[in-house]
This record gives sequence, structure tokens and C-alpha cells, in this order.
Amino acid sequence: MPLSRYLRQIVPPTNSRIDRLQGRLLVTAAGFMLLFATGLTISPAVRSRRWDVGLRWEHWLGIAIWGIVFLIVHRVSVVMLPDRDPFILPIAGLLSGWGLLTIWRLFPFFGLRQTIWFIVALTIFALGIRLPDNLNYLKRYKYLWLTSGLLLTALTLFFGTNPMGYGPQMWLGCCGIYLQPSEILKLLLIIYLSAYFAGFAYQQPSNRDPKTPAYSSSAIRHRLYPLLLPTLLMTGLALAVLLTQRDLGTATIFIFLYTILLFLASGKKRIVLFSGISLILAGAVGFLLYDVVQLRIEAWINPWLDPSGRSYQIVQSLIAVANGGLIGRGPGIGNPGLVPIPHSDFIFATIAEEGGFLAIIALLSSIAILAVRGIIIAIRAGDIFRRYLAIGLTTYLVGQSIVIIGGNLRLLPLTGVTLPFVSYGGSSLVVSFIAILFLVQISNRSRHAVPADLPNRRPYLFLGGFLLLGIAALAVTAGWWSFYRAPTLLSRTDNARRTIADRYVNRGSILDSTEQSLALSLGRPGEYTRSYLYPQLSPVVGYTHHAYGQAGIEASMDEYLRGLRALPALQIWWNHLLFGQPPAGLDIRLNIDPNLQKIADKSLAETRGAIVVINAATGEILAMASHPNFDANFLDEQWIELIDDPETPLLNRASQGSYPVESLKDRLFPDGIDMYQLHETPLIRLDTSNPYISEQGENYASPLHMAIIAATHAAGGTRPPAQIVNAVMVPNTGWIMLPPLADAVDLFSLDIAEQRIGLLANSPADFWYLHETIATGAETITWYISGTQPSDQDQAYAFAILIEAENTELASQIAELLEQALYVPSD
Repeated sequence: MPLSRYLRQIVPPTNSRIDRLQGRLLVTAAGFMLLFATGLTISPAVRSRRWDVGLRWEHWLGIAIWGIVFLIVHRVSVVMLPDRDPFILPIAGLLSGWGLLTIWRLFPFFGLRQTIWFIVALTIFALGIRLPDNLNYLKRYKYLWLTSGLLLTALTLFFGTNPMGYGPQMWLGCCGIYLQPSEILKLLLIIYLSAYFAGFAYQQPSNRDPKTPAYSSSAIRHRLYPLLLPTLLMTGLALAVLLTQRDLGTATIFIFLYTILLFLASGKKRIVLFSGISLILAGAVGFLLYDVVQLRIEAWINPWLDPSGRSYQIVQSLIAVANGGLIGRGPGIGNPGLVPIPHSDFIFATIAEEGGFLAIIALLSSIAILAVRGIIIAIRAGDIFRRYLAIGLTTYLVGQSIVIIGGNLRLLPLTGVTLPFVSYGGSSLVVSFIAILFLVQISNRSRHAVPADLPNRRPYLFLGGFLLLGIAALAVTAGWWSFYRAPTLLSRTDNARRTIADRYVNRGSILDSTEQSLALSLGRPGEYTRSYLYPQLSPVVGYTHHAYGQAGIEASMDEYLRGLRALPALQIWWNHLLFGQPPAGLDIRLNIDPNLQKIADKSLAETRGAIVVINAATGEILAMASHPNFDANFLDEQWIELIDDPETPLLNRASQGSYPVESLKDRLFPDGIDMYQLHETPLIRLDTSNPYISEQGENYASPLHMAIIAATHAAGGTRPPAQIVNAVMVPNTGWIMLPPLADAVDLFSLDIAEQRIGLLANSPADFWYLHETIATGAETITWYISGTQPSDQDQAYAFAILIEAENTELASQIAELLEQALYVPSD
């Protein structure tokens, strides 16, 4: 017999509208899967921007199995369930395939295990289709099902384990195969509650007119206490077991499911209010009794208090969502591994980072469609039991999705449950597909049958609105983090994605005034490392590091160095679309004069202090030295030592230091005029804040600020705008000059400048100077400020020297060296 004829006998071709619609939806899901898989395959080449790298192929095994299994399941459903709902199975296929590929992308080993569980789940689904679709076997043995689930879950108290080797022992396992009984218990609880509540619906047969309902609910009478007491006892036992094993996420889902089904069965609105209050009280008790609840509540209320500790998961999840933006980084190009447990609890953050806001909307839309179709199936169900069962299963799948996604987005406290169909976990996947099996069976039987009488649809519509409102809230919250809060999140120092991207995209170089490199990236895409060629300038140039963040010029000019500024917006967007990364970074040029910088660093040597040399006419910073300093090339080896060093070598004393100047102020301004907003921070493309001290007022200043004051006198009363970065190199354009962040300001006249300087003993010399030793508690500092004469505007220079000791002699020696290097006598 020809193979084609044999296959047609086993699975006849689809002809009905339902079959065609389900087939098209599955083909659409398959098309998405193929595009996703192709993106994962070429992602190493895209990220490295070269083809001589190893491509990813292992996930195609998962794609092939997904396609074959769903083809078989689709064909079997065509034969066995001709009147099923055509949306349910494609939604399950899309979500499970999306999750399967995401797990393969993260951890191929877990991807293979999830693929095996996927085969098991779909095999159970295909075999379960052949069971009677009236589901009486579920209702008849409701006590047996729930009792078995409770016993199975209770076994974890004695034989429980955890596949990761630590944490709550909520699994039963042997030989590498693990089962989480609490997942099965959710399904069995829904079956029990649906069957028990259905037993209280007194139904009277109606006439046999096909136009009238098969059942009449005119005699339905529900009393609250008979509904509440037995079910509360059984549900309470389940909760007791879950609380004992500290499975608080599943316990929350149990309370939610019990509330919804009791509300629909009783019609009592106060049930919802009472359950809401009970849940809040339970959370308060859990906060007091369980440290894990306390940690999660505190991380939810204010995750910014401890972003690297107890709130690390949620903060990194929000950064991942922000990093995705509108279209995402692309399959395989994001950094989801920075979020703990990205394949399970935080798989939504993985999808958001690599798929962006569009992927979030697609995922939430699929869940919303599932909610709508599930409620429609429940309303059309042929009897009360199947109606309650359909609504319970829909609430379970959609409600749990809202809870875990809300935890990822900080809309709700994190519970640690799985995202149905998507998260890694065999137990969750199997239970989710069993739930889908029951839904399609209920929809198949109820399509042409007259539904059970439903005199009041309002509770069902209320539930549907509540679920859709929750999904809408997730969408709004995701938009909040993806767009409005994204700039703040992505600029955080604990966002390692910026420096990880620097390994794949050439970061711009930092050059001195002679265009010699001070910092540059070496290697090739995927292997770039940052090298600092003049380590003594590390407090000024700073560093960019995947673990320790950024500082100095590397931080203040990050957007230029990463290619996010000064380039056409279309070019930046195009690189983001194709590669999920910015274009190559731009080189920047400093005003630092290498000769003056070497003199300053050599003069200070091992002395604690700082030197700032400035062009008084233009405001260009010609040298900036801070000692003791550090070598940015060895942060990994020396970081702990650097941050514990009491001499604070990481601090740029020149721009961030804060030293007393009150007596110096009185000598420099004998006429009593204020030192011109000395307490205000100079506007310059460099960090001028001091993380080690609080604001000390106008009688304290940094060497940078004192150099500006000296330059104001040397320039004849005009305060120059301080500038350390002067230009950026743009491809096909050349050097583009960067304007100062402030304007020059005329503060006093040339006559006043000459009058003040004339009061100094050395005023006839080429350079005027003023030095002062100031005692501050147990320490003493030495100031030395100097500048050219105001009348010599062709060569207007100034500098400030700060030594954290009483050493006027050394300050004078340094000043003499700087004067010799700066001043060239005119002809």
C-alpha cells in the first residue's frame, strides 16, 4: 500500500472550518519557531559580527520534535475532537515552543530534558483524547484524586529533594528524574472543588424540545456553609502541607483558585472580599514567620535598598526588561544569564530582553486569548461540573501566569511559581497540557450540545474582566520599565550589560592632546579588552568594568565611547535592529598635555595630593594629577585592596577632593568680595562629586575649583569654562569640537585683578603665586595656587597644587617645574 494512502487512512485530511483554523494557527506558530530558531543559530555570528565563529545548532532537535509531535496531535484532534475550540491547542503550542527554544538558548542540557518532558506531555495529551469527554471519571473519584495528591505531596516532607542541590526540597526524584507533586496537586484540587460544588447544583430535567436547555437551573440552591466547610477542610490540608514545605507560591495559587471557584458556586461577593483580606493577613503572618517571605516583601517594596543582595533578582529582571526596549536585542544576543534562574522563575525576563516590548505584548495577548476562550468554553459547557472545571483550569493557567510575570515586573511580590508552558519544569509542563486536554474535551462536547442553564453570567464576566485587567496591568507595567524607566535602569552601575557589550563592539579610544592613546580596546569582536596605556592617569580616565561599573572619563563620555551619541539616529537604530548592539564607538580627544601630565605625576610621586593645570584663556585642562592613584589594568586583582585602602586611591582628588580654603580665601580676596560661588560644582565632563564626604559648604573646595579661581585672575577677571574633553572623531566627518558645558563669565575688571595680584609679594614675576598651610584637626594641608600676570593674555595659564601634608618646599619645587614647562618668553 502506498505510504500516502496509508497516512490518509490513519489521519484523514482536514476539511472543516475548525480544522483549517487550528491548522493555520499552528502553522503560524511553527513559522515563528523557525524564525526564532534561525536567529539563535546565527546569533554568535551576529553578536561577533563575523562568520568565523561556531554557530548554534543543538536547538533544532527541539524544533524538529516540537513540529512532529504537534503535527501528530493536531491530526489526532481532528479525528477525535472534531468540534473542539480551535484556539486552545495553537496557543499551547506557541507558548510551549517559545519556552522550549528559550531554554535551549540558555542551557542546552535543560533544553534536552525539557524536550523529553515535552514528548511525555504531548503523549499523555494524545492518549487522553481517547478518554470519555464527559469526564465523569474525574467527578466520580474526586476524593481519590485529591487524597492521592495530598499523600504524594506529603511524601516530600520525608523524601523530598531539590534538583539544584539546595533550597526547598519540594521534589521527589530518582535516577535523575524529578517530579514536583505540588504541581499535580493544583490540578487535583481544581477537579475536587469542581466536582464537589457541582454536586450542590440541583438540576431538573426539562422537556425534550431540542430548542430548550438540557438542564434547568431554576431549582439551583446553594448554601454557603455546606459548600465552605468540607472544601475548606480539604483545601486547608493541602495548604498545611505546602506551608510545611515552604512552597508559598503554590499556596498562594491554591487560595486564589479556591476563592474563585467558591465565589462562582455560591454567588456570594463577600467571599472575594473575605479571601482578599485573608490573603493579606496570611502574607503578614508569613512575613513574621518565614524569612523567605520577609525577603521577598522587602525586595518588592523597595528593591533599591539592597540591589546587589536580597533584591538582586528583581533588579536584574527589571534591567533586562529595560534592555529589551521596543524590539529586543534579538534571539541569543541578550544577556539573560545575568538574571538568576533565567530558565524558570525569570524566563519572562529572558523573553523580554531578547524580544522586547513587542514580544511581551505577543506573550500577554496569547494569555489573554486563552483567558477569553476558556471562559467561553465554561459558559457553553453542558453541565455544571465541566463548567466549574473549565473555569478552574482557565483561572489556574492565566492566574499563575499573571502572578509570576507580575513578580518579574515588580507589580506583585515574587512567588517563585512557573510560567505555564514556558518555564523549565517537567511537572509543570505535563500538568499544563493535561489542563489543556480537559479544556479541549469540554469545548468539543459542548459546541453543539445545549449548555447547562446559566441564569447569571455576571460572575463569569466579572472573572474574565478581572483576568484581562490583570493582563492589561502587566502590559502597562512592562511599558513603564521598557521605556519610561529604561534610561535610569540602563545607566545603573550594577548593569553589567554595558561592559559586556564592550567585549563585542569596539569601544572608542581616549586620546591626549597629541592624539596618543590613553585608553583603547584590543582584540577582536567577542574578545575585546580595555587597555590603559598611561596608568598614572587612571583616576581621571577612569575605567569600565563588567563587575565594578565605570568611573572618570569612561563614565562621563560613555555614550560617545559606545557609539550612542554623535552618530545618525538611523545608523544607531539599524545596528540595534541587526545586531542588538550599538555601532562601533567613537574616539574622543582630551586637552591633557602629555608633557605637563608627566611632570605633575613625577613631581607628586608617592605624595598624597593633586595638581590641576589650566589654560586661563580657554579653560582647557592641560594636566590633572591625583596621588596615590591606581592602575585600571589590574582592577580584578586589586579591587578589594583598593576599596579598603584608607588613602582612597580610587578617588580623583583633583576634581572630587574637598579641602578647607577659608584662610586662603581671605588672602586672595582682601577686599572682602566672595570667591564667586566657590561652593558650586564646576560644569565639566568629569565627575566632581565626592562619595566619601557630605557637602561641606563654600569654605571647602577641590583643586579643580581653585585652579579655576586662579585662572579667573590670570585671565583678567573672566572665569573660563573648564573643559577636559575637546573633540570627538565621527567617521566620514572627522574631529567635531565639543563646546564647553558652561560659558565664560566676566566677574570683575582687569584693574581689580591686577590690584589683587599686586598685593602679593611676588607680583612682578612672570607667575604670581600664593601658598598657605592649613591645619585641619589632626592633619595639615598645603595649598599652592599660581597664574600668569593678567596683562599677559597671549600666554595665560594657572595651576593649583594641593599636598596633604605640611610641605611648602615641595609645592614650590613642583610650581617651578610647571612654570618652566608652561612659560615661553616672548621675543
